[in-house]
Amino acid sequence: MALSNGPSTRDAHVDIRISGSEPQPELEDDLEKLESDLHKMAQKILEYRTTLPDQLKATLVTVLSSQRPILPGTELDSDPGPSDERCNSDSRQVESIRDGSKADGEQKNSEKIILLKDKISANIAAMPLVLKRLRECISRMEKLDSCNGIIHPAFKRRKDS
Repeated sequence: MALSNGPSTRDAHVDIRISGSEPQPELEDDLEKLESDLHKMAQKILEYRTTLPDQLKATLVTVLSSQRPILPGTELDSDPGPSDERCNSDSRQVESIRDGSKADGEQKNSEKIILLKDKISANIAAMPLVLKRLRECISRMEKLDSCNGIIHPAFKRRKDS
């Protein structure tokens, strides 16, 4: 079997030669079928490369929104997704476009309310980590209190007299 030594591109053709005989129609048909299959696979890969990131993003948003706890006082029509500053800037732009008919004062107030809700939800999301660190600090303090070690005078409080 001999290959053509042309430049390697996606459309490169392969020459199959059997020594001492003419190319058989079966081999040519198989070759054409393989080339068409290869072309179809290349098109599918290209299609997946264009659509897969959007599908993954949508899936991630739905997974994150399903894992988010439902908080009292939140609106039901709020956009799903992570509540960090990058994602919320897009939602605020969409909200500002929706509120285009409102007066400037009302629009500013609604943007401030949205920003406040975003900050509150970010603080609530960070609360378990803060509580964990607080418990660790308290346990270290209790451990030091039970140690009854000598404390350097620089770290003692001065008594007001």
